[in-house]
Amino acid sequence: MARRKKVYEGKAKILFEGPEPGTLIQYYKDDEASKADGLTSTANVAPISVASEGKGVLNNRLSEFFMTGLNNIGVPTHFMRRLNMREQLVRMVEIIPVEVVVRNFAAGGISNRLGIPEGMALPRPIVEYYFKDDKLGNPMVSEEHIIAFGWAAQQDLDDMIALALRVNDFLSGVMLGVGVRLMDFRLEIGRIWEGDYMRLMIADEISPDSMRLWDLRQAERADGTVPEPGPMADVYAELARRIGVLPSNVTHPAKASLIN
Repeated sequence: MARRKKVYEGKAKILFEGPEPGTLIQYYKDDEASKADGLTSTANVAPISVASEGKGVLNNRLSEFFMTGLNNIGVPTHFMRRLNMREQLVRMVEIIPVEVVVRNFAAGGISNRLGIPEGMALPRPIVEYYFKDDKLGNPMVSEEHIIAFGWAAQQDLDDMIALALRVNDFLSGVMLGVGVRLMDFRLEIGRIWEGDYMRLMIADEISPDSMRLWDLRQAERADGTVPEPGPMADVYAELARRIGVLPSNVTHPAKASLIN
């Protein structure tokens, strides 16, 4: 990797200065982001970090796929273009310090908190907020907290919900088309200024690091019955194959020549 100025390093990505003002290069590592509640950084539990060879390559391609799709339907994102196997060119944004979680089915934290059986469809998509602070375990917060502490204004929150629900519609449809149930997912949203005008856009990444996915294509048992949907196995490679960014005959993503 050529020497360049590092702006930030997290558990799963490194940000470097971009080639033009207002841009960054986002490099995907193989380490997993902190896992909590089956999502990334969404509950008060201790983080874990493991390395999976080739995971960063797959997340780069998967996030490119989802971000490009969102851009094409008019949902603004920070994604500009993929540069190579592990890097993307993205817009520099001011990250709002609140993670947005959208839940479609009960699992993880909401099941534990409310005693709802895992897998149960929720009456409607539920939007939750978590304050971005790993030292505090990224605690769940309310709109009142967000507005009172100045993390975002009421209009920002209204726009964040609208963006999150549009992303949910898009991702749910894509996933269902490849036999996957989108249980829940996390988003980070950033601000960008164009003169005096400010707008919000989807930032960070959209990948299995920030989703809980259940497989609707369960293998038939020996007795001929089919199990109920459950968490996807080998989620990174399997999702990449179904989406079409990894050839179906590749078994080692780190050494694969991925589809352009």
